[in-house]
Amino acid sequence: MHETPSRPDDLRPPTERRPGENFFRRPLSYVRRTERLTVGQQRAWDTRRHRYLIDVPREHRELSVDPGWTFDAVAEFGRDAPRVLEIGAGLGECIVHAAATHPERDHVAVEVYTPGVAQAIVRAGHAGADPADAGGAPGQELDNLRLMQVDAAELLHHGLPEASLEELWIFFPDPWPKQRHHKRRLVTPELARLVARVLRPGGTWRLATDWAQYGEVMLKVGDAAEEFRNVHGPGGRAPRFEGRVMTSFERKGLAAGRDVTDLEFVRV
Repeated sequence: MHETPSRPDDLRPPTERRPGENFFRRPLSYVRRTERLTVGQQRAWDTRRHRYLIDVPREHRELSVDPGWTFDAVAEFGRDAPRVLEIGAGLGECIVHAAATHPERDHVAVEVYTPGVAQAIVRAGHAGADPADAGGAPGQELDNLRLMQVDAAELLHHGLPEASLEELWIFFPDPWPKQRHHKRRLVTPELARLVARVLRPGGTWRLATDWAQYGEVMLKVGDAAEEFRNVHGPGGRAPRFEGRVMTSFERKGLAAGRDVTDLEFVRV
C-alpha cells in the first residue's frame, strides 16, 4: 500500500469509522438506471437468481457491503480454484463466456444494473449452446459463476480476502466524459490500491476502454502504482485480450471511430 499522510474516507478501515459516519463518502462511479426487465429476464430473475446472485449483507445503503462480511469463495463454489472478478459486467457476455470456457476457474461478476444481472443469468442458462448468445437452446448451468450487486470499491476494500484473486477485469467502465464528472470515474489511484489488495502476487489486472482520454488516465494510474508492473513496459498498451468477447457495446464504439485501449498490469 502507498503511504499517505492521512487516509481518505474511502480507504479508512471499518474499525476507524466513527459511529453514524457515512462509510464511502466519495462520488459514486455508477448511476442506478430504470430497471425494467424483459419477459425473459424477469423469468430468469424469478426462477434462477438464487443459483447465481450472492446475497451480500448491507450496511447503510442498497449497494453497500457490511464491513463484517467477507466473501467465502471456497464455501460458495465448493472448491479452492483460481478466481476471476469482473467489475461492471454489463450484460454478462465476457464473464459468462469465461466461465463456460474455463471450468477450471471460478468467476465472479459485479454489476449494479438489475437488467444486466438478469441477462447474465439468462446467458448462463444458455452457456451450453453459446455463452455469447442468449438466444440459443438452453444448456448446462454454470457452477463456476456467481454475481453480485454491490459497490465495487466497498467489495474490494473489505468484502474480499487479501490476495484472493487471480485476475481482475474492468472493461469499458463509464468514461464520464464531461470534465465536471471526471471525479466519478472508477479507475483512480485509490482504486489501484484496492485492486492490489485483492490480487495475489503475479495476478493480472486487465482494463479496456474506447475513450482515448480515459485510456491515458488508466495507463497513468497503472504505471504510477508501485504495486503493479505494466506487462508491456511503462506507457505500453496491451494487445486485445482474447478472453474479452466482442460485445455490441464495443462494436458501436468501433463503428463511431473510437479505438480501444487495452491495458495489462501484474501485481508485484
